Amino acid sequence: MVVPVAFTASLSPAERAAYGREARKRASRSCHGWFEPDQQRPDPVEVIERQSASRLPELVPIRYGRMLESPFRFYRGAASIMAADLGPVPGTGLSVQLCGDAHLLNFRLLASPERHLVFDINDFDETMAGPFEWDVKRLAASIAIAGRANGFSARKQNEAVRACVRAYRRRMRRFAGMSTLDIWYAQDDADRMRELLASSMDKRARRRTADATAKARTRTHLQAFEKLTRVTAEGRRITPDPPLLTPLSSLLAESSGGDEEKELRTVLDGYARTLSSERRHLLRHYRLVDMARKVVGVGSVGTRCWILLMLGRDDGDPLLLQAKEAQESVLAPHTNGSHYDNQGRRVVAGQRLIQTTSDIFLGWTHVTGLDGVGRDFYVRQLRDWKGIARPETMDPGLLRLFGQLCGACLARAHARSGDPVAVAAYLGGSDRFDRALAGFAQAYADQNERDFEALGAAVRSGRVTAESL
Repeated sequence: MVVPVAFTASLSPAERAAYGREARKRASRSCHGWFEPDQQRPDPVEVIERQSASRLPELVPIRYGRMLESPFRFYRGAASIMAADLGPVPGTGLSVQLCGDAHLLNFRLLASPERHLVFDINDFDETMAGPFEWDVKRLAASIAIAGRANGFSARKQNEAVRACVRAYRRRMRRFAGMSTLDIWYAQDDADRMRELLASSMDKRARRRTADATAKARTRTHLQAFEKLTRVTAEGRRITPDPPLLTPLSSLLAESSGGDEEKELRTVLDGYARTLSSERRHLLRHYRLVDMARKVVGVGSVGTRCWILLMLGRDDGDPLLLQAKEAQESVLAPHTNGSHYDNQGRRVVAGQRLIQTTSDIFLGWTHVTGLDGVGRDFYVRQLRDWKGIARPETMDPGLLRLFGQLCGACLARAHARSGDPVAVAAYLGGSDRFDRALAGFAQAYADQNERDFEALGAAVRSGRVTAESL
């Protein structure tokens, strides 16, 4: 059972702490240290195929091709498999707003509306309320899987996992002693990253972080504009790169009608109504000039994702928006479900709740196409100062440091949405939970490799088709 945070809000700090310790009776800290597949565990390929059934069939083979590049890439696309594995496991019942897909590459540098560089969670497609440990387990397993891909020893992998979980636990304990508003205002900016790295003697890690910070500041919407568009006889348009980036005009030429164009213009109109009045006013300064379908990520491949090119005063005044289809969270069947009637709104609400500062153009909409199928979308800027980690280039020390950043960041997100007093009391001051998660991470990394091999076998047998691009 997942208990909403409102349940503990009326209790004293001592009562909230007692409630957190009581959760150890439902799920001891040491019980998190193992993973054994449930006897009724569904076929992992079947789980992925069910998820693919609602996606664009011509893009699904690209998804499988990307997942088969490595066990880590497979893991990125297998959130639905892990959700099914975590659902039956005894839980703490200590609810937070989960990211739902808290692996290493969903933590990155982002720009705040005040033009500060912050470190935060970036992907919220699967966000739902649920037990805090689900996010921590997904993050911990991703560290072990990344360490294996780099050839690190089990000891080095475990050190990185424990450092991550320790950072989560210790920061949650600090949040437990802070005021509610101080927790809400807390953020992980570039200065805090430098403070963490200053405690490390690894000069190489500090240098690489400084380089990553500088590079993130160059990854602006203008850079994306120059990369993704070109000047044509009709004016500035999106540059084709099919099937990864396909302008709407090309898709319409292949079809018999203009259904897609009508649907997309409806997306934009409905989305604008979800913005605050001043941001609607800002959006009115731009006109829509082109649209294209874009293939994004690993787990998201096959969902409908559109790039909208908008121009303001002239060609040097662009705005690139991404409208991405939002489907039901993979966590929904294993929780109390979502109370939102629009999956795009669920994503936006979850992002605003656990992210320190969100994109000013973040919104949602619903569209019923001419095929009679209703689809939900969320909208945000395509790129704004994003710095993405590259785990494959990390040595054991840097992976450990990055894990610490991610663990501390996840604690901040959970403290905003859950009860940090109860969660901190559950975790306690010892390293019991840290050690348990290291054991879980190794066991789940083993399972992930077996599932990766199962998908490979399904491709070789012709059960599913994979395409490498």
